[in-house]
Amino acid sequence: MPRHHKHQRSKAEQRLQAQSKKQGLVCPKLPVIEEEDISIEEVSAAGTSSMPQSPQRACSSSTAIAAAPPSKPGEGPSSQEEVPSTSCVSPAAKVLLSDALDRKVSNLVQFMSIKYLTKEPITEAEMLKVVIKEYKDHFPVIFKKACECLEVVFGIDVKEVDPVDHSYVLVKTLDLTYDGMLSDDQGMPKTGLLILILGVIFMEGNCAPEEKIWEVLSLIGVYSGSKDFIYGEPRKLITRDLVQEEYVVYRQVPNSDPARYEFLWGPRAYAETSKMKVLKFFAKVNGTDPSSFPSLYQEALRDEEQRAQARIATVAGSSSSATSSTAPSEV
Repeated sequence: MPRHHKHQRSKAEQRLQAQSKKQGLVCPKLPVIEEEDISIEEVSAAGTSSMPQSPQRACSSSTAIAAAPPSKPGEGPSSQEEVPSTSCVSPAAKVLLSDALDRKVSNLVQFMSIKYLTKEPITEAEMLKVVIKEYKDHFPVIFKKACECLEVVFGIDVKEVDPVDHSYVLVKTLDLTYDGMLSDDQGMPKTGLLILILGVIFMEGNCAPEEKIWEVLSLIGVYSGSKDFIYGEPRKLITRDLVQEEYVVYRQVPNSDPARYEFLWGPRAYAETSKMKVLKFFAKVNGTDPSSFPSLYQEALRDEEQRAQARIATVAGSSSSATSSTAPSEV
């Protein structure tokens, strides 16, 4: 590995380790949404009323290892711990195994986050050797849950690039190009929060009151005025950074007194992603299909049709201009 990559990786490791001492990684759990009565609170991270404080608490999600009690503060994985058999074991032993697997998920999320920060690919062999170790028989479950956690919390997709060597790269999800990190790789990716906000706006009729945004974010332990482990200063991120990046529009509600504010999609959000992609994201983490939400699905389909027509018009206009410029002039 080149020397500068080693230095960059070392900085990322130190930063993640320091941050994880303050607060554990958490993966919001998105519950099943009722078809007839879609509540934005239900599609937010319900089920995790606050961020767990134990640094070894693994990410929890709607489809993964059975829930286990949080480990005690200061506990960490040990290479000496034995892996109990899953057959004919007592309930207590099953809880211990589930707890151990949850810690491995948390460790794998941290390891994969480092790979994202350093822009390095990751292989299954590397994950088994560095993180999973004696739990290799449980790797498929651990890996699946870690990928879900990265997607929901950080907005990071894990894509396989070599099915033979099982090599993966980590990229931003939904075709978004912004992750909220500074130029020197300070902090953590914030794409997951952006996706949640875009989803709230869409599901609130394309215009979400500010109080609704904070109401939803409070369900994942993110509050205005409180510094967050992953998202830094949420109010600054949402009302300034994302506005400057043109992902959201933050404006005063007309004629409101006292002044109230609302959020809309910004031009960059419309350019980089779509209502259908956002709906598919929320449907995926709910383990269902976008068509399960008829009104939102129909709106997303209309949006796709309008985008297609706009592309056709653009292509037709370009072709017409090219034809006119190459046509011989009359004498």
